[in-house]
Amino acid sequence: MEQVSQKQVASKPRLSKLQIFNMSMGFFGIQFGFALQNGNASRILQTFGADVEHLSLFWLAAPLTGMIVQPIIGHYSDRTWNRFGRRRPYFMIGALLTAMALILMPNSAVLAGLLPPIIIGAGMLMIMDASINVAMEPFRALVGDKLPESQRSFGFSTQTFLIGSGAIVGSWLPYILSEYVGVSKVAVEGQIPNNVIYSFYVGAAVLIATILWTVITTKEYSPEEMESHHTTPIQEEQHGLMTIFKDFKNMPLTMKQLGVVQFFSWFALFSMWVFTTPAVAQHIYKVTPGDTTSAQFADAANWVAFLFGIYNGISAAYALILPWIADKTSRKIAHAFSLVCGGAGLLSIYFITNPDYLIFSMIGIGLAWGSILSMPYAILSSSIPARKMGVYMGIFNFFITMPQIVNGFFGGMIVKQFYNGEAIYAIVLAGIFMILGAISVLYIQNNKEKI
Repeated sequence: MEQVSQKQVASKPRLSKLQIFNMSMGFFGIQFGFALQNGNASRILQTFGADVEHLSLFWLAAPLTGMIVQPIIGHYSDRTWNRFGRRRPYFMIGALLTAMALILMPNSAVLAGLLPPIIIGAGMLMIMDASINVAMEPFRALVGDKLPESQRSFGFSTQTFLIGSGAIVGSWLPYILSEYVGVSKVAVEGQIPNNVIYSFYVGAAVLIATILWTVITTKEYSPEEMESHHTTPIQEEQHGLMTIFKDFKNMPLTMKQLGVVQFFSWFALFSMWVFTTPAVAQHIYKVTPGDTTSAQFADAANWVAFLFGIYNGISAAYALILPWIADKTSRKIAHAFSLVCGGAGLLSIYFITNPDYLIFSMIGIGLAWGSILSMPYAILSSSIPARKMGVYMGIFNFFITMPQIVNGFFGGMIVKQFYNGEAIYAIVLAGIFMILGAISVLYIQNNKEKI
């Protein structure tokens, strides 16, 4: 009988929608905490004494830690095979550390006897983002581990739906507590209002609960099962961290081209997260620069947090139809269209005088955010080897963190020196960059499939 030279490969079984939902549920809690950070970190740091032009420097803590942590976590999660699984141990470690940071960050003033509150707050921001990265990166790799190619767009879109849903609650909670529960939205100078503090406590509890949901309901493939689904070995020889640099050098062309798209997209997002609160407070609410204690500033900050919930809600709904749009056109066209909508939404903020109308700006931003969280990963997952799914998903984070670092170093300086402290122009620049990202999507090439 003639020997078969090529390894027989079994197709990965298709998972039910409930199974895909369960394995991504932890993202609800991760984004709950991430939304609290995005919507309130600038407010907290300003309360502790940060000037608006220095906010982007404090926010550098987040991308710097992400750049370091994600490739390392990806490298080791590719090689972690024990009774707890391949990715699940990292979910739990990241969740516990993030919960700790969520509890401590708004209470930084309590630790003022050790260091100035602004330093403690920035430190908690760094710990929180590093911990979120520990939990987040293996979730991306888990989709590649568990799902066949035909279900990956749906898998990443399900994550986006849960990300958006978690972010809605996280973004809206401070507003709901103050407006409907009666929790105080103002505090004495140097203190964080109770509505923000209590929201961070709830975020810590939700994060732990949802990560446990995924850990309990999702079974990972064993090394032998993974081997049966691939023509190349899943387990590599054990090498040190220096292999990350080799993998970085040998990254696929598709990843490099996506890096350009990610630079424009995440530069814009970083500007939005850092400067929307001061931009809206100054440009629309007419708050005096430096005012962080008035009810008017609190109203602006709470409204921005609520608006962030709006765009996250749009992204969650959009995630349900995005795979259909990508199937009818292509992943590239779907992503480019979404980024154009996001750019238009950001640019529109400059022309708005009634804060209620900012809801319309959030629609375009939500479409962009929903696509940013899913389409690049769907495009990327088909171009990288399964045995390096974790490390390459981690390395891909470099193209997310680098534009944030560039923005962090120069964004505040530009606002101060060129915009005379008017943060609204940072939002305008973000809109332009989002549109440039849409244009660069069209130049991505991948010979394996239609993207």
